[in-house]
Amino acid sequence: MTRASMVIAGLSTVVEWYDFTLYLYFATVLSRVFFGGGAQSLLATLAGFAISYAMRPLGALMFGIIGDKLGRRHTLLMSMALMTLAMLITALLPDYQRIGPAAGYLLLLLRCLMAFSVGGEYTGVVAYLLEGAARRHRGLVTSLASAASEIGALLAVGVSALTVGLLSQHNLDAWGWRIPFFVGAALAASIWIARSTMQESPDFERQQARGTVPASPVRDTLAHHRAAIWRTFAISALGSITYYVGITYVPVFLSTTGTLGESESLTLSTIAAVAVILVTPWVGALSDRVGRKPVLAVLAVLCAVLPSSMFALMANGSLAQIIAGAVVLACVAGGVSAVGAPATAEQFPGEGRLSGLALGVTVATAIFGGVSPFLAELLIKLTGWAAVPGAMIAVIALAVLPVLLTMPETRPSA
Repeated sequence: MTRASMVIAGLSTVVEWYDFTLYLYFATVLSRVFFGGGAQSLLATLAGFAISYAMRPLGALMFGIIGDKLGRRHTLLMSMALMTLAMLITALLPDYQRIGPAAGYLLLLLRCLMAFSVGGEYTGVVAYLLEGAARRHRGLVTSLASAASEIGALLAVGVSALTVGLLSQHNLDAWGWRIPFFVGAALAASIWIARSTMQESPDFERQQARGTVPASPVRDTLAHHRAAIWRTFAISALGSITYYVGITYVPVFLSTTGTLGESESLTLSTIAAVAVILVTPWVGALSDRVGRKPVLAVLAVLCAVLPSSMFALMANGSLAQIIAGAVVLACVAGGVSAVGAPATAEQFPGEGRLSGLALGVTVATAIFGGVSPFLAELLIKLTGWAAVPGAMIAVIALAVLPVLLTMPETRPSA
């Protein structure tokens, strides 16, 4: 596989995480634009995010079957085409003032389309990078999908911060909110053009040459790799809740608790995104040296110990303490995502790999990623306890830890 194809694949996750990070970072703005503002509008916006995530496993299964039967390249082209369309139409939507409650329903419909197309996106890229990387560098290369995701998140933060900072709230709500979505549509279209030049995965070409391409990849995976599906579910559950609560929910948390304003919260998220980009390849390379299992186990322990105190610190601390808390959360979440990418993909053979990842990874992401920000916001409102989001992460980490301690090592050189 050419280096150009690997680079294109590695950068492809920029769009996926740009869009979903943008939605969470713009949640307070979108709540006014599409749900009319008011006490329940933010919860409605976050509920829409959670509901749309139910489409991710469906999209992952469809694109996974396509990728396992027709090739990884077909999946990556189709998913990006749908993402481009969804973002462009979102940027053109009428708002609540023009069509009333229908605006919120249209936004939800497009979130579902976006989630469906994203379903096979990340897992497709992870499989493509794993199958094209040298065996001794699989952790490092595959972790770049997570790093690129955070570049997308960083881009979302930057565009959001500029848009919020340069416009008055009136102009932001009237038309300025459309700018980040137009940027996303243009970015997605550019990635689709670049993907059209990619080579097919060498592992899939091997399957074609040997005649081992599965006719029923989902059925075969369910029949022979149920334990692997459960392990990928557990790893992804930890990765999802640490990312979506420990990183993308933080701006909403800081805004709703009155700790920082919208603009300041987005600026803080930029710092956190840079921290993730820096830590991700280091953790991926570390897993190549010492193994996926010990790195994941240590990270799970950190997830059980640190997040509650970090959220409490951000709610009541100084600006320096807020920054420190956000950076610690970001580094832990980035580390889990970095080693989780190769660890999940290595649970399955090349035959049926995308279907296996769809059944394990995306189902966990739908449950622990999509619902978590909404649940965290709701629990804070019900309890008044600022450390609730951190406690949520700790509970999942403790539940997942036994699976991590007993799973087989998948590092090829082990």
